[in-house]
Amino acid sequence: MENHYDIIVVGAGHAGCEAAAAAASMGSHVLLITMDMTKMAQMSCNPAMGGIAKGQIVREIDALGGYSGIVTDRSSIQFRMLNRSKGPAMWSPRAQCDRTLFTIEWRKVLESIPMLELWQDAVVQLLVEKNRVRGIVTRMGLEFRSKSVILTNGTFINGLMHVGNKNAEGGRSGEPASYGISEQLGELGFEVSRMKTGTPARIDGRSIDFGVMEKQDGDEEPSRFSYLFQENYLISQLPCYITYTNKEVHSILETGFNESPLFSGKILGVGPRYCPSIEDKIVTFAEKTRHQLFLEPEGLQTVEYYINGFSSSLPFEVQLEALRKVKGLENVKIYRPGYAIEYDYYPPTQLYHTLETRNINRLYFAGQINGTTGYEEAAAQGIVAGINAHLKNHGKEEFVLKRDQAYIGVLIDDLITKGVDEPYRMFTSRAEYRILLRQDNADERLTEISFEMGLAKKERIDLLEKKRIVIHEVLNFLKNKSVPPSEINSILLEKDTSPIKQKVKLIDILLRPQVSLYDLMKIFEEIGEISSQMPHYQKEVLESVEIRVKYSGYIDREKEMAGKISRLEDVKINENFDYDALHSISTEGRQKLKKFLPGTIGQASRISGVSPADISVLLVYLGR
Repeated sequence: MENHYDIIVVGAGHAGCEAAAAAASMGSHVLLITMDMTKMAQMSCNPAMGGIAKGQIVREIDALGGYSGIVTDRSSIQFRMLNRSKGPAMWSPRAQCDRTLFTIEWRKVLESIPMLELWQDAVVQLLVEKNRVRGIVTRMGLEFRSKSVILTNGTFINGLMHVGNKNAEGGRSGEPASYGISEQLGELGFEVSRMKTGTPARIDGRSIDFGVMEKQDGDEEPSRFSYLFQENYLISQLPCYITYTNKEVHSILETGFNESPLFSGKILGVGPRYCPSIEDKIVTFAEKTRHQLFLEPEGLQTVEYYINGFSSSLPFEVQLEALRKVKGLENVKIYRPGYAIEYDYYPPTQLYHTLETRNINRLYFAGQINGTTGYEEAAAQGIVAGINAHLKNHGKEEFVLKRDQAYIGVLIDDLITKGVDEPYRMFTSRAEYRILLRQDNADERLTEISFEMGLAKKERIDLLEKKRIVIHEVLNFLKNKSVPPSEINSILLEKDTSPIKQKVKLIDILLRPQVSLYDLMKIFEEIGEISSQMPHYQKEVLESVEIRVKYSGYIDREKEMAGKISRLEDVKINENFDYDALHSISTEGRQKLKKFLPGTIGQASRISGVSPADISVLLVYLGR
């Protein structure tokens, strides 16, 4: 082992793995420190990646040259494109994964990167000199020096787990917590607070009666996350199953409320609004007589199942009794109970958009320690922190994604400019430019940027260029090909749309909501011949063409809106700007601006409490 590194990454969860992989792939000498090398990117909660808005984030990470999408594809056991019944801005990929295989594949990735080294240990102290981080100290008493440090400690910092009246120190079931870092950061002037999350019981699939449950299969033609094609992808899929709680289940759960750490005041941290515990749900939604539960397989080589929707910190006996009143779970056996976990986090308003801390130079935070929830949000922060740590070490321009460029940009901007008062989860509704930030075009938005920085490899650029050429050729064919009534009317009548009376361009036919590009391929083989230049990506190319045609008006409108707003992003505000000198700004606006220290007028406009009038005053003062 060496003693000096360019970057040290602390924690090998989803954020840490992406951070280390990105920085090392760009050429930094990286040390990744984890307490357990058998748990790389461990799926601590449900065995799945993606979902509403989260799937877009995974595709963006992949487009940048990250590995979450690749690893997900290699370990997938089911794939579904969610929200197909809605517009393409809402389509979100989601994959069930083999939990064990996911971790194995991530370790293979990390061990294949030449500039990346691994060390198993716990970090108990940061080495800080003159307001700059210089390395870390481990529990074993070893010192490792570096130019930058990225903390991605997840739920491990001062982690405390709860099951009923019992609690135990730990960062995850069966794993120790991490101590020392928060105490030191508090002394260095950081605000430290507590959050709470939870996880449901894991159960034995052999004790489940799947026959009385609703079966949920994957897509007949499954897609994938990575833009790079991988052989042997998702050869077979496992189904999930749906069942429901009932009044009797709720009554049993209520008997444990007097021993619930959530209601007794033992748990002080704020829990996730959008992934509440089952006891939270039956109190908050008291009028509901049932709640949906998803049974998700943990892998191909195990009978273990995850009960999505039944997160709980109630006593084990109550959890078991309640579960046995759920249809299909009358004889269920539990491998381990659900539990809640409290942990330290650092309000993200203490960071720059690069995820570097404002207090300590070259110290970066990424993942749940910034108040987020979810593997995907953590991985997104990790890759951004890894990229920026490398760029700053080499004196290069920082990497910051705007809100019209990526969901990752929305995520980080929300954290920095708005802060969090509960675990942050990404939704499509958080993005103003959803039609621009689709899951199908993440490579077109981000791969060139990443390639220029030195992360995305040339094969990604070559693939992107070929995709653009094929899309352009299909679009040109649609624009230039005129079709007579005799060739198209049979299809139009079949699709219950008005027949034509004279020649019409194919692109105008495709604008009809009832007609798809696949319908036109039945008649015009040229479409298939052009798109077949990319055999592994034909479906993706055709979908992308159809979206561009049918939603061109919406796309152009959002681009225009984004262009107007981006002008505010170009108006910089000096970090030492004297807001007290502006007497025309509201008191609340002044307080918030001084607290969050926005870097641009655009960021300032998104801070809660800063009014449009305050922004106008700032623009006048800045001569704009």
